[in-house]
Amino acid sequence: MKKKTTFLRELITSPDLTFLMEAHHGLSAKIVEETGFSGIWASGLSISAQLGVRDNNEASWTQVLDVLEFMSDATTIPILLDGDTGYGNFNNMRRLVHKLEQREIGGVCIEDKLFPKTNSFIDGEAQPLASVEEFCGKIKAAKDSQKDADFVVVARTEAFIAGWGLSEAIRRAEAYRKAGADAILVHSKKSNDSDIVAFMNEWGNRHPVVIVPTKYFSVPTEKFERMGISTVIWANHNIRSSIQAMQVTCQKIFQDRSLVHVEDKIVSVAEVFRIQGAEELKEAEKRYLPKNVANTNAIILAATQGKFGELTREIPKTMLEIGGRSILGRQIDTMNAEGIRDITVVRGFAPDKIPFTNVQYRLNEDFAQTRELSSLYLALDKISHSTILTYGDIIFKPYVLHELLQDENEITIVVDADFTPRDPHQDFIVTDKTYQQNLFTEDAKMLKISNEINGATGEFIGLIKVHGQGATLLKSTMEELARQENFSKMTLHHLFQELLKKTEIAVKFIKGSWMDVDTLVDLQNAKEL
Repeated sequence: MKKKTTFLRELITSPDLTFLMEAHHGLSAKIVEETGFSGIWASGLSISAQLGVRDNNEASWTQVLDVLEFMSDATTIPILLDGDTGYGNFNNMRRLVHKLEQREIGGVCIEDKLFPKTNSFIDGEAQPLASVEEFCGKIKAAKDSQKDADFVVVARTEAFIAGWGLSEAIRRAEAYRKAGADAILVHSKKSNDSDIVAFMNEWGNRHPVVIVPTKYFSVPTEKFERMGISTVIWANHNIRSSIQAMQVTCQKIFQDRSLVHVEDKIVSVAEVFRIQGAEELKEAEKRYLPKNVANTNAIILAATQGKFGELTREIPKTMLEIGGRSILGRQIDTMNAEGIRDITVVRGFAPDKIPFTNVQYRLNEDFAQTRELSSLYLALDKISHSTILTYGDIIFKPYVLHELLQDENEITIVVDADFTPRDPHQDFIVTDKTYQQNLFTEDAKMLKISNEINGATGEFIGLIKVHGQGATLLKSTMEELARQENFSKMTLHHLFQELLKKTEIAVKFIKGSWMDVDTLVDLQNAKEL
């Protein structure tokens, strides 16, 4: 692909009239490119305005660089920066060029005013200009410091703006050309093109000329072509139009206290996502995330209060802290680290004490009288092609989830082969094979789930993955069970028993690496996991 500097140089030196359109952040830059423009004018006025400050170098040059980096990353067409006076003397100019090249900016335009600058249309004739010698030194410093031979330096003379007239504009432009500027920008605040016509007649096409017809906008573009203008900059119209649109929208919403009369007059959220490149991210997830992760979501059952006395008098046990992080917070962090962003938490006791903003919620209002299947049923619509189901009161090492996500069986549960009886509610699993030596690679099938330890080959830790037809089967089985009178008292035992009548359930063995936090002793031991 052609370098952005080369692209901009070709635009500036083309025998045909070319155009640069103003942009002031990544979104507007992307819109400019999508519209069809070949280049972008990174306007100092517009960048300052979108930062909420005046066009008087109130935004530092490093803040401008931050904006430019997003603009450059978002686009493939070249950017010409409105670099004001170069943000200082020749030395600041050298460093600016170096930093612009690092960000693949096509070039910079600097003006012959004093730092800090004042916008050209604010009391222009009261603005002193830099000496020709000082400004020429700045141009030479910029050209000497560039590493890319195609980087463009445009010298802008404000002679007309400051009231100096044609002879001074020509004198300065010629000096800037000899100092090494790649083009001359001649600026005027008149509502007609008389300054520009006079300049071009005297200039004689000795070097590319750039104009900014903000004030003399009614002059036909064809006339610029006949004059021999190289490039026209539409300098601030995106920021001005966006301000008007926001003012109208804000005023309407404020007056109506409703969105009804604005929603059909603004772009959809989907359009915002499109410009941001949301589809590309989806495709990238398919290529780069671990197998079966890109489209995997999770449901966490976290409705119960727990029996921890004062510790859970006002918070559910899933919010008990272990090593400075709640049990539920640790689960969410682990899932996020594996690329799972679509997480649904079923709350019950003290739902307002589960405050995470990056998850969705379901509420089991009858948590005290129901068991886990009732909570799961509330999130049945969230069971998709690939879904992780887990209890909200367990902690596990990250590798456990990572390995489970790689499994391609339709229904898979995680079973701890290193187990001991702790309480009468443990979920003991009987499998067709016992654990041998390879974690997560044993090809075992579940035969039965029970509270009895006799014959058990492991303990179900409360972590399940359903995939493809397994997800569909689990949902339909849940619907069948929900029609039974005792559904509110059903647990995963009942679900597994029904599923085993219809399909196989794969078992992946671990040894330790997890904990079910049911007692104060568990809470203490969990800190060592």
